[in-house]
Amino acid sequence: MEHTLVIIKPDAVQRGLIGEIVGRFERRGLRIVGMKLMQIDEALARRHYAVHEGKPFYEPLISYITSSPVVVMALEGNDAIEVVRRTMGATNPAEAAPGTIRADFGLEIGRNLVHGSDGPETAAFEEPLFFDKDELVSYERAVDRWIFE
Repeated sequence: MEHTLVIIKPDAVQRGLIGEIVGRFERRGLRIVGMKLMQIDEALARRHYAVHEGKPFYEPLISYITSSPVVVMALEGNDAIEVVRRTMGATNPAEAAPGTIRADFGLEIGRNLVHGSDGPETAAFEEPLFFDKDELVSYERAVDRWIFE
């Protein structure tokens, strides 16, 4: 089972899309092992987006992600990272495939609703930024046998 981090960003929270977005990941068969509503402070935002430091969009990104509460989730499943990436759609909503979160609800790259880890190393770095180990829950769902071979 692979873990990945998802952030439901300020624009999605403000637009009342939390339930819709969470539901899409659950319907894909991913298991929520951690979830919380939180306000990201500037220090955490800078650690999380450190890879983008120095790029022209870095400061606006920090300002945006700290502007309103977000929902962070740790998700688990087979190929969870790839499943999340495909469910979200391309970073630019104008290029996202129909039926993805970003295509269905987004118009601009700067307001693309969700963040998802882009690989195993990123997921391993990001998850502990937002969740202590004791905040993650391992459990089995009755439906898992119908999702996982």
